[in-house]
Amino acid sequence: MEAVSPAPEPQRSPLATKEEAVAQVLDDDAALKDSTDAEITKIRLMRAFVETRDPSAKEVDDLMIRRFLRARDLDVEKASAMFLKYLKWKRSFVPNGYISPSEIPGDIAHEKMYVQGVDKKGRPITVAFAAKHYQNKNGVDVFKRYVVFALEKLCSRMPPGQEKFCAIADIKGWGYANSDLRGYLGALSILQDYYPERLGKLLIVHAPYMFMKVWKMIYPFIDDNTKKKIVFVDNKKLKSTLLEDIDESQLPDIYGGQMPLVPIQDS
Repeated sequence: MEAVSPAPEPQRSPLATKEEAVAQVLDDDAALKDSTDAEITKIRLMRAFVETRDPSAKEVDDLMIRRFLRARDLDVEKASAMFLKYLKWKRSFVPNGYISPSEIPGDIAHEKMYVQGVDKKGRPITVAFAAKHYQNKNGVDVFKRYVVFALEKLCSRMPPGQEKFCAIADIKGWGYANSDLRGYLGALSILQDYYPERLGKLLIVHAPYMFMKVWKMIYPFIDDNTKKKIVFVDNKKLKSTLLEDIDESQLPDIYGGQMPLVPIQDS
């Protein structure tokens, strides 16, 4: 293919550049308005450190730095190691910067994840159906790519000032044919290690007894911060429990609300 020379960029006045820089500082300050003084200080320390180790760290905003810090209880050393690992992972696992649906046709076809509405805290809602998931014959990495695809979709739906999502895991109809321990642990690792502080709450509904045997194997791998966000919902109190976090106008219609679900790839 013949190379095409890029069009020259228009000249920008020093005034415009200065105004944009000031606006960016103001945007960053506004985004961090709910940060403590200790967090602000540690964000600056961590940024200075990681940028010397990996120049691509300059491309991320302070909110991402803060999420990694919070995931490691504001320990700059641990958060920096976690963040640098994330940058290395993203270059190798998501070299194009995104996952295309063409890379994960099987998972897309199963329509195992949906989105619609927001909870009372303004967090986008996703619903995952465990009975629609099967172990991928091509290996666990394909499912991991689907997980990244889904997480990026959810993040793109977050309004300004929102960093988290609310998830409903519906286990109805789940059987041993759907059991995929490697896949579950792979998804958990991606969520905890590479998308820290993105999960706001996980509501697990319709969990059958035999699922709990698998859950006992997964539970030790869940970090303490994530454990606090997980709630098993009693079937007899399903709607009332969901309504504690989600207005009826935003609740998925399959749980007695008013919102029709949309496949995540169509959102």
